[in-house]
Amino acid sequence: MNSIIRPRRLRRTEAIREMVRENHLTASDFIYPLFIHEKDIKEEISAMPGTYRWDINGLIKEVTRAWELGVRCVVLFPKIQDSLKTEDGAECFNEDGLIPKAIRILKKEIPEMAIMTDVALDPYSCDGHDGLVDENGKILNDETIEILKKQALTQARAGADFIGPSDMMDGRVGAIRASLDSQGFSDVGIISYTAKYSSAYYGPFRTALDSAPRENSKKIIPHNKSTYQMDPANSKEALIESALDQYEGADILMVKPGISYLDIVYRLSTFSNKPIAAYNVSGEYSMVKSAAMKNWINEKDIVLETLLSFKRAGAKLILTYHACDASRWLQDT
Repeated sequence: MNSIIRPRRLRRTEAIREMVRENHLTASDFIYPLFIHEKDIKEEISAMPGTYRWDINGLIKEVTRAWELGVRCVVLFPKIQDSLKTEDGAECFNEDGLIPKAIRILKKEIPEMAIMTDVALDPYSCDGHDGLVDENGKILNDETIEILKKQALTQARAGADFIGPSDMMDGRVGAIRASLDSQGFSDVGIISYTAKYSSAYYGPFRTALDSAPRENSKKIIPHNKSTYQMDPANSKEALIESALDQYEGADILMVKPGISYLDIVYRLSTFSNKPIAAYNVSGEYSMVKSAAMKNWINEKDIVLETLLSFKRAGAKLILTYHACDASRWLQDT
């Protein structure tokens, strides 16, 4: 064959491949999601092997470990006691609640670590929805935002670096931004769940927090979150959400889930100049862990390839439960 164009020249050795490699993974690309509870012990989450609900002392050790591995941001999710769950989710803005307490402790023990929080009502609601539910089963948008503003301010006062609205109420980013700014928290960033889809991949996460929709004998409870989370069939709609969140003051735009929505990551990365984050969600994590436990796949290779695919699609940041393992593997390569 007489060909002067031979792409394989640039694949011939590992040194050459490293020279021309387009995308690279580093530990600072990762945001590490952590579950916390009020108990004095850590509990493994059965649906997410190797992942735990942490007690405060265990949380400090795990965040310290993540920092030493090069991870520079964690996001906290609370497992709230049933006795504290109400229809209005008021526990979410309790200044002495689980999340504010954890933020204050982490900022004292590992002050350099950036802390992201979650803003939504589902962990605190006895109905299991991200917003208020009326007697007819409608998720109330504007009324919910008033509570989310209080939640965001509570987290900011405790020392959060980033607020993460995951509720998908219309207009909540602008309302939270205005509320933070008016109270002197203009330096607190917003990582918005911009394109959050109504996905079947969230099952293990809802098990971890006991945050799935619940039946209520007093009113209708929608069995899913499709009236506010996005339809998996839609992609152009993500551009609308992106434009709105950017206009309303979001600093970073997130796509959730990750693997099945790499096309959305790519669309947003070309549509917006804001950094794009992708959430490698619980269902994706659990499938990999389960297959690895049966020796069907090589966990290290699959995880690093998957995380690299997010970078290739245009994500700057990746929320992943594999954060510590991946950081350690990257050090070994």
